[in-house]
Amino acid sequence: MGTPDFAVPSLKAIIDEGYNVVGVIIAPDKEAGRGRRMRMPAIKKYALESNLNILQPQKLKDEGFLNELRSLRPNLQIVVAFRMLPEVVWSLPELGTFNLHASLLPQYRGAAPINFVLINGEKITGLTTFFLDNKIDTGKIILQEKIKIKEDIDAGTLHNEMMVVGSKLVLKTVEFILHNKVTTKNQAKFIKKNQVLKTAPKLNKEDCRIVWNNYPNSIFNFVRGLSPYPASFGILASKSGVQHPVKIFKVAIESTSEPDKKIGSVLTDEKTYLKVIVKSGIISILELQLAGKRRMNVSDFLRGFQKIDEYYFE
Repeated sequence: MGTPDFAVPSLKAIIDEGYNVVGVIIAPDKEAGRGRRMRMPAIKKYALESNLNILQPQKLKDEGFLNELRSLRPNLQIVVAFRMLPEVVWSLPELGTFNLHASLLPQYRGAAPINFVLINGEKITGLTTFFLDNKIDTGKIILQEKIKIKEDIDAGTLHNEMMVVGSKLVLKTVEFILHNKVTTKNQAKFIKKNQVLKTAPKLNKEDCRIVWNNYPNSIFNFVRGLSPYPASFGILASKSGVQHPVKIFKVAIESTSEPDKKIGSVLTDEKTYLKVIVKSGIISILELQLAGKRRMNVSDFLRGFQKIDEYYFE
C-alpha cells in the first residue's frame, strides 16, 4: 500500500526478491497542474509496467473493496507513504501489517518527518518499520536504521536517500517476519519520563512562510527543510504596496551583519546578490522562484526584476 515515488523502491525490492505481490493498493488518481489533468500516482506507473494487480479504493471501508481485498488472501501487508488504515484492513493478514516511517520513532510521528528533522536542525534521523495499531505511528517497532544528516542537505536529497535505505529496511523486515525473527519493542520504552516528543504534522501553505525575525541558522534550516517541496516562501513588497510571493529554495548564512537595518530589508547590487536582514545577521538568497516563473539562481532573477532595492521582505 503506497502512493508517491517514495514507495516505489520498496515495491521494486520486494518484487526483485521474488515475493508474490497479489495486490498494490493506491490512492485514486488526482487532478494536478494548471490544466487540472488527471495524474496517476508514481507507484501506479510502476505497478502498471510490472503488470501488478491494482486497487484504487475511494474509501477503505467500502464493502466492495474489502471483499476484493479478502479474496486476495494476503499473508502480509506493507504500507509505505499511504494513509491511515481502518482496523478491518490492517488486521486482515495472518502476519499483520507493517509500515515504513521516515523517522526514528517515537520521534517525529506524522506526515512530514523528513521536513521537520531538517527544520529542527537534527544531526541524526532514520527509518522505522512497525506493526500498525489503532493510532497514527504508535505501533510496536520492528526495525530501525539510523542516518547521519549532512549540514547542507535539503529535504529533496534526504528524501531520495531515505527512499533507497527504506527499501532495504522493508525487505529486511519482510525476511524477519517470514522467518519469525521479530522481537518487537513498545514505543513507550523509548520515551523518557516527562519527555515531550517532537512531531511532524502535515504542512499547509502558511506553515511554509519564512519569519524573517528569526536567527540566520533557523531560517537556513527552515528553507532547506522545505526545499524543493512544498518550498518556503516570503512576500517581497514595495513601499507602494505591490506584493510578490516568492518561493525560496536555497540560502546561505552571511558572517556579517548590519544592525542599523530593519529586519526584512533587502541588500543588493541588482546583479549578483540578494540579501535579507534577519535577526542578528544576514541571509543570502541563492535560488528562488516568482509565481508563474521557473526556479532560477539569484543573478538570473535579478536580471528580470526591476528596482528591487525599493522592496523589502514582509
